[in-house]
Amino acid sequence: MRHAALLILVPLIAGCDVHSKHSADDEKVNIKADESGQVSFDVPFASGNVKLPAGTMSGSDFDIDGVKMIPGGRISSFNIDAGDRGATVNFGFNAPTSADETRAYFADQFGKKGVDASVVGDSVSGKTKDGDPFVIRVEPAAQGSKGTITIQSDK
Repeated sequence: MRHAALLILVPLIAGCDVHSKHSADDEKVNIKADESGQVSFDVPFASGNVKLPAGTMSGSDFDIDGVKMIPGGRISSFNIDAGDRGATVNFGFNAPTSADETRAYFADQFGKKGVDASVVGDSVSGKTKDGDPFVIRVEPAAQGSKGTITIQSDK
């Protein structure tokens, strides 16, 4: 997962505010982005900020074991924290459907892909085919629903 984080970052570094760094945390990677396109990064060789073009986040492709974002849904933020002992990836999203419909969509889609996932309270939780636990929390929003997706890996 750390390698994926670095691949996301490489195209962004060319036109951004970058600072060279060396510290005891050189093996950690942190990348954050919000809906406005503001991206901050802190990787072993540099840290900085960059502004992505408008619409970049809403056009992002999301996939967990073949399960795509709910139709009409869009990623609103992400945060990647990775180090030698694993990684945690968090996504924020907005969906045009109710919280119950959004949870039902994810549970149904994971079932169709053979991924064990269940709805408990306001969340859908399970494990990816690689064994990484995930939790999708969904709550009502003014228009549809909003939620967070958290995936943890010890690899």
